[in-house]
Amino acid sequence: TARKLEETLESFGVVGKVVGITRGPIVNRYEMELEPGTKISRVSGLSDDIALHLAVSQVRVAAVPGKAAIGIEVPAQQNDVVSIRDMFESRDFIEATSPLSFVLGKDIAGKPVVSDLSKMPHLLIAGSTGSGKSVCVNTIINSFLFRMSPDDVKLLMIDPKVVELSGYNGIPHLILPVVTDPKKAAIALGWAVNQMTERYELIAEANCRDIDSYNLAHPENKMPRIVVLIDELADLMMVAPNQVEDSIARISQMARAAGIHLIVATQRPSADVITGLIKTNIPARIAFSVSSAIDSRIILDMGGAEKLLGRGDMLFLPPGSSKPRRIQGALITDEEITKIVEFIKNQDIEIEYDEQVIEAPAEVETHAMEDELLPDAIRVVLDQRSASASLLQRKFRIGYSRAGRLVDMMEERGIVGPPQGSKPREVLVDFYDLNSEEES
Repeated sequence: TARKLEETLESFGVVGKVVGITRGPIVNRYEMELEPGTKISRVSGLSDDIALHLAVSQVRVAAVPGKAAIGIEVPAQQNDVVSIRDMFESRDFIEATSPLSFVLGKDIAGKPVVSDLSKMPHLLIAGSTGSGKSVCVNTIINSFLFRMSPDDVKLLMIDPKVVELSGYNGIPHLILPVVTDPKKAAIALGWAVNQMTERYELIAEANCRDIDSYNLAHPENKMPRIVVLIDELADLMMVAPNQVEDSIARISQMARAAGIHLIVATQRPSADVITGLIKTNIPARIAFSVSSAIDSRIILDMGGAEKLLGRGDMLFLPPGSSKPRRIQGALITDEEITKIVEFIKNQDIEIEYDEQVIEAPAEVETHAMEDELLPDAIRVVLDQRSASASLLQRKFRIGYSRAGRLVDMMEERGIVGPPQGSKPREVLVDFYDLNSEEES
């Protein structure tokens, strides 16, 4: 194959020599030194032609870190399965000290990849259907369950697709049963924002800097880390986009020191789901195979994911890194998940679910983040007899997210009706007195 690769490039006028071969679980990387003056973009532009000449489905071209060579990644003829058991028994995972260490899989050199959510401190996972995204989410969850007790880590799972995470119901690590209703999920995210605020107050009162120093100083009132896991962001963004985006942005901006972490997964990597605000605040990202370079750029801010092979083949972009790392994800079967969950359920640990998290009205969160523009916004809406975020944007020169939140606040107070597609909302009252609300 190395000789064939050199001949193929030579036929397109690119002279190079294969100087090294790295064999991985599903791809082999051919390291190639090019003639001085040859641009990488010229070789990457030939990736489809190289794939055709080598009779393979996809070829990815990328620079090799620390070497004056480019890497041409060619699918291996035989795929090696990366089992979750091998990963859990690897020295890297056993010796990891962080409570939120998790396994991902093996890189191109076959080296186990173990990462740490507390350093990220949030993670975005995206990829098309069947690419391995849900398996990756399950791998991360089971990494936490394998090492940590419910006193160390609590999980808030949101699964609008209903079937993906329901198997975890009944384990003591959950704050409440898996949330499947998108409207209740928005309330649960609001609870996480409130929890973050409360934790910051406790940490500040104790003159500590973060959750680790607080837990060291107050072992009797130890706060567990909280991982909020959303398995399909697109479904939530359809039901309550403003509230969900705002909660995710606030948690991802501020929650690290309070020990609250986000893992957000979606199979629809479009700009209306993975918004600029969400991307800005979640620097650690995993891309599985997607259909186009545009989708890849939405996830990673660069192309490459469209060249992946599917079935667990991923590009992992750690925070602070400009180049993603190609990894073959670990495979965890439904049978293995069931065994781990049943083992935990049989530990005779008392389960304490806090159902009030989603029964509490959304106003708890809303009043905690009251907007000083609300009285003026109500007056404008009553005068105009119509309500829309764009109207408030124009009147007050504010961003869409804040304008949308003001409209949501008015809906909660019964001033305006529910959304009507692209039409403005109906105004339901002729008069509203905010003072009477404060007195009550």
